[in-house]
Amino acid sequence: MIINGARTRPLVLNDDGWSVRVLDQRMLPWSIDWQTIADLDTAALAIKQMWVRGAPMLAVTGAYGLCIAVRDDASDASLDRAYATLIATRPTAINLKGALDEIVRTVRPLAPAERPAAAYARAAAMCDADAADCEAIGRHGLPLINTIARKNPGRPVNILTHCNAGALATFEYGTATAPIYLAHEAGIPVHVWVDETRPRNQGASLTAFELSQYGVPHTVIADNAGGLL
Repeated sequence: MIINGARTRPLVLNDDGWSVRVLDQRMLPWSIDWQTIADLDTAALAIKQMWVRGAPMLAVTGAYGLCIAVRDDASDASLDRAYATLIATRPTAINLKGALDEIVRTVRPLAPAERPAAAYARAAAMCDADAADCEAIGRHGLPLINTIARKNPGRPVNILTHCNAGALATFEYGTATAPIYLAHEAGIPVHVWVDETRPRNQGASLTAFELSQYGVPHTVIADNAGGLL
């Protein structure tokens, strides 16, 4: 994603090599605040209080929370406690459970001394895999937008979004927004109608923020207005 002209991700490993910082989505679009996660309880709080949201972001935040817990105490008992703490934050979040299960599968067979490095390596791989998936979605969706643009030369391709399925919820380009960003980068004129998405206003607060950072033309509309476009 792009923040103030620079590419970054909504979750970044800090220079110490073990704690992470996340972009606090509660503050957007009014301020760009990064929160550091350096212990299990803060990781759980970040998920529960929606500092982060979006299935992939919940997954990797949980994964790094488990990594931090394993770094502090690599015993089986600690691993099980940390897993239970994190899964309880969003019991219905399938991606979160999948990420936690993957970290546990990775480290359980290993000796305690080997577990932290293996956990962090697996969490980093999850982030890179999600970024690759998002870019692949963009590549597959780009021809659809290009086809519409060619049929209507001189006019922007109008796209309606609801909620936020962009880089804030994932990595790099997002899922539903990936074709939009790739089209914009390719010079294809696009315009996005952004549903405000009540009651939490993820569209008005998050999707519109993302699009503005990328320089993509957009207009925020009331949810009910979408059917009249």
